Amino acid sequence: MSEHPVPSARARALVAGAYDTHVHVAPDVMQRRVDDLDLAARFADVGLAGFVLKSHYVPTAERAAVVRKVHPGVDVLGAVTLNGSVGGMNPAAVEIAGRQGARVVWMPTVDSGNQRRSSATDLPGAKPAMWGALQADLHAQGIVPDVVEVVDPDGQVLERVRQVLRVIARHDLVLATGHLSGPEILAVVRAAAEHGVRRIVVTHPEFTSQRLPAAEQRELAEAGALLERCFTTPYTGKVGWSELFANIRAVGVAHSVLSSDLGQPFNPPVEDGLALFADRLLEAGFSEPDVRTMAVENSRRLATTSSDRVPA
Repeated sequence: MSEHPVPSARARALVAGAYDTHVHVAPDVMQRRVDDLDLAARFADVGLAGFVLKSHYVPTAERAAVVRKVHPGVDVLGAVTLNGSVGGMNPAAVEIAGRQGARVVWMPTVDSGNQRRSSATDLPGAKPAMWGALQADLHAQGIVPDVVEVVDPDGQVLERVRQVLRVIARHDLVLATGHLSGPEILAVVRAAAEHGVRRIVVTHPEFTSQRLPAAEQRELAEAGALLERCFTTPYTGKVGWSELFANIRAVGVAHSVLSSDLGQPFNPPVEDGLALFADRLLEAGFSEPDVRTMAVENSRRLATTSSDRVPA
């Protein structure tokens, strides 16, 4: 018998046509459960439309292009995360990613000022993030990239960040907020709107170094952002399921998007993540249209542009 839960047929059907906009798969600098080519085949088997390749350390648009050629029926999308390994808040990296067809730009995660300064701890029994061990090893070797800041001491968005936002807007990329703090996220989201960024997602607001209260989440939704609900955050014990469900209800289904954040060897198969999430939501009293909105409609808003969007 599987060590992990198995999604119901009902949940599989509900999330058909969805994108998983946040997965961590091989090749990577740490062990992963599956590689991108095999995952594309599995997505095709279960009726999912595609996925976004997330790496904390390397751009993934080239990888995504190769996987799409091998599996043209699955829309595999690239991204870039603005940590030290790509030069931090580097508009050139974003410009190149955009020209290569990337879809998502994450603000800094492991090298963000908020993540470096965060003293928040996981709940008892939670599984730690895999990147923590790699970061510790790099730092032990004296390889410590500069902290990537997004605001000045007065809370004003830095000009370098605004330059990145202008590139994101020009290429119609998705801005994801990474591991920024609540005040930083709000400042960047507002600046992004000023510069014409059309698609914004607040990265796992329940994660340890974010933990945004519902009131802040509502404010971000009102500013035009989608709030990302990652399956792994409650599944690995970093937040209680009841708290996650309460946040969705407080902010509204229309402003939430589901992703898995899966790929770790100890977690369920990546292709099961959205359906497992759907089962949990149904058990908690969310309706089938609610789940469909968060899993399919809103993920497709992020993953497809006006030129390539097709009916779900």
